[in-house]
Amino acid sequence: MTLRTGHPLAYPVIVTIGALAICFAWAPFGDSEQVGLIGAVALVILGYSAFRLAIALGYLPSGIPGQTRKGEHGREVAVRRVRQQHRLVSRSWLEFTIGGRTRWLPVYFDPAFVALTQSSAELSGRAAYIDGRRVYPSGRLRDSEPVGRLIDNPARPDPQATAIATQAASLGRRLLLDAQSAIVAPFAGLLWVYVAGGGPTAFGGATVIAAAAATWLAAIRGSDPS
Repeated sequence: MTLRTGHPLAYPVIVTIGALAICFAWAPFGDSEQVGLIGAVALVILGYSAFRLAIALGYLPSGIPGQTRKGEHGREVAVRRVRQQHRLVSRSWLEFTIGGRTRWLPVYFDPAFVALTQSSAELSGRAAYIDGRRVYPSGRLRDSEPVGRLIDNPARPDPQATAIATQAASLGRRLLLDAQSAIVAPFAGLLWVYVAGGGPTAFGGATVIAAAAATWLAAIRGSDPS
């Protein structure tokens, strides 16, 4: 799989690589116990990222409805994009109704979402397409409304949608927004030192690793910078 800069999965992959690089960079400065903890964090990052990306690419089921019989085309449904805002969490969801039941699918942010009005989507089991453009699930389909405030897209495209999408998709803005959750990093650093010991160097390394892990978690869960 080749990821272009504007690909919806490019940002979470870049942040995952960055978080792993930070873990490996601090490993030489720790003792055996600290290196073991760093290795455990790196394994969690690697394993959970692989799990999320496998769902996004359709290698693991996300619960997307699709064909009912072999050879059928994907199911066409009307969808709209909503943005969830809950505390520090901001995510994109596709909302659609099938069989009288409303369902929500979390998806990785795509700049095209900013200008998206109610559209027709093709659901084909493990993939979804809107106007021929594939969207990538960032989790499993839900039958219950996501918690927090759900903000609907306008009924008509915003004239400034292109400029807003370009600004929202910038790497710096996305990192800045996702790094808000890193506020807990110093507390994680104190806990690390309490459990594994060490002085200021251990505290500094643990804090940096915790901040990287918190930023990574927001990115791999499908944060929305718009």
